[in-house]
Order: sequence, then C-alpha cells, then structure tokens
Amino acid sequence: MTLDGYGEFSDYPGSNVEQEEPDEFWKDMWINRYKSVDTIIYGRNSYLGHAQVHALSKRKNTDPGFLFDFSRFLEKCQLIVLSNSLEKTEWGNTRILKGNLEEIISMLKAEKGKDIIVDAGPSLVHEFIEKGLADDYRMLIFPVIYGRGNHYWGEMLNQQTLKLVNVQALPYGELYLHYEAVR
Repeated sequence: MTLDGYGEFSDYPGSNVEQEEPDEFWKDMWINRYKSVDTIIYGRNSYLGHAQVHALSKRKNTDPGFLFDFSRFLEKCQLIVLSNSLEKTEWGNTRILKGNLEEIISMLKAEKGKDIIVDAGPSLVHEFIEKGLADDYRMLIFPVIYGRGNHYWGEMLNQQTLKLVNVQALPYGELYLHYEAVR
C-alpha cells in the first residue's frame, strides 16, 4: 500500500526493478511460510489477477526460480475466493465461497489444516480488520503519498491494537511492517 493507505501499485524509483532473488519482504511473507500455510483467501479481483500472473502455466522461462517456487506453493494450497459474482475458477485447488465472512472464516478455521493467509485488496482486508478476524498483519508500504484509490483504512467499529513484531526498510524506501493483533 502507499504511505497514505491506498491499495495502489504506484510508480517510484525502484518500483519497476525486476528481482533475480527474493528480498526480505518476500522471504518473510512467503518463502518462510511455505511449510506453515496451506490456505490463501482472495477477493474476486485479487484472485483473477493472481491467477493471470502466478499460475504455474503462466510462468515464463525467464522468470526467476523463486517465482516458480511461489507458483508451485500456491498450486499446493487451497485457494478460497470470496465473491458473490464469480461463477467458476480454472486455477488450482480453488473454491468460491459466498455469505457471511465471520461464518466462512469460522468454517475454514475448523477444517483440518495449517495457517491461512488473506491476500486481498483494501475492501476485503478492511472487513477482516473491522471484524477483528486478523491475528497477524504484514504490510509493504510504498514510499508514495497517492491521495486516491481504494483505501485500506476507513471508519472502524472498534479500535484494533497491534504489537510490532518486525520492521524492515527495503532498498527503495519501502517499509515492511509485521504486527500481531493484541487480544
């Protein structure tokens, strides 16, 4: 997200640099969690975008090895799409779920499995935060004040208090923040 909380992939020096090796954010967000995560939750738009870029069938021979590993990881995971309009999926082990978010999350947590990641846009992430469903927050903050677009933060019903676990400054001014929810 941008420094002012918008869910935009903005331009800034370094934003278009292709990496041959994963940076610290990528390692902590994904690689270090391959063994502990088996479910990824997406909103419709996030799912469609990820399917176009990260499906193993979409990989190019020129892509770095760590992106092939990421695609293989995703294709082993249970992919959940929360959508009232999506009718079918064609990527991996995907289920479309509709209905009450708290009930869906309760059902998913009751299933046998590992940790769950929500990799979604601002409106779905906001709903998770607002309803107190997130245990852990990992954010990549771009060094840009954007001023428009879809906003992660908005009015909240209740205060959410967080405990800082880790902060890292990345090479192009990005900040990687990791917080845990205080309950």
